[in-house]
Amino acid sequence: MSGLGVEFWYPHSEDSKGLHFTGVDSSLYCLIERYSGVVEVRILGIQLTNEEILAILRAADEIIGQGGRTLLAKILKGSRDKKVLELGLDHCPTYGYFRAQTLEHIVEKVDWMIHHDFLEIQFSGKLPMIKFTERGWTIERSQIVEELLQEWDAWLRKGVTAVDMSYLKERNRGMVLELLETVKRKRASQYVPFLEQWEKIEVKKVREAIRETIAAVRREDGSPSLDGKHEQTEFTIPRLEPELLKCQECGERFKFEVEEQKFYKSKCFAPPKRCPKCREKKWFRKMGIELPDDDLEEES
Repeated sequence: MSGLGVEFWYPHSEDSKGLHFTGVDSSLYCLIERYSGVVEVRILGIQLTNEEILAILRAADEIIGQGGRTLLAKILKGSRDKKVLELGLDHCPTYGYFRAQTLEHIVEKVDWMIHHDFLEIQFSGKLPMIKFTERGWTIERSQIVEELLQEWDAWLRKGVTAVDMSYLKERNRGMVLELLETVKRKRASQYVPFLEQWEKIEVKKVREAIRETIAAVRREDGSPSLDGKHEQTEFTIPRLEPELLKCQECGERFKFEVEEQKFYKSKCFAPPKRCPKCREKKWFRKMGIELPDDDLEEES
């Protein structure tokens, strides 16, 4: 396998045995999964741009808690799959964003998003569902706010000020409050007609926040405005650090490496409870092979 010119790496886990092969290109890494004699190699050495990250988050927003990695990849592929069409996912703004790429490559990008803490997998019964991580939702929430303001700008350009604002009534509370804070920060008094109509249909706490926003932008009326200037969502990809864990079997400390953390997260595994040596012993024990302790090996 080293002839492929990449580094093949697989972390030890409770159910499998670690393997390591070294090639010439250390910029890539692969996960080699070995279960019941079946070996699967997955190349994960890719890097996404900020625009690609935003596109995937926007598509994920359509199926949070309702679909998994493959459905998300089909949206981004622009698939005419029956389920995609039935759920109206072909109307997603980033539907077909990766149209020219294979479904397999798009799934790799989704896995990259999971490994880098933008998305996570949560099981609903036996079905793995896509969910936002805290940082993924923070980025997507800001993206949705800018999308809503761009829609309001489009209405204003057409001279439309009477709008049914009930579409905002059931939206995420955190997103709604960020929308109002953004309007205040931009001193965007042109949105007041929309805010006034929205206030009439909202619950008490949101009504109060809307009134506060209207009062704030009116106080600032006449000040230099940021009207129509929408900010590009900026973010950085944080670097994970190795963690030091304690083995519940031998009591020794062991390092939980960054690549292992990414793998365990992608599989929804809890962090390992045993060190690599004890995990290896457990793996062999399941096959009926008892490995000698280090002390016995030294005496012999």
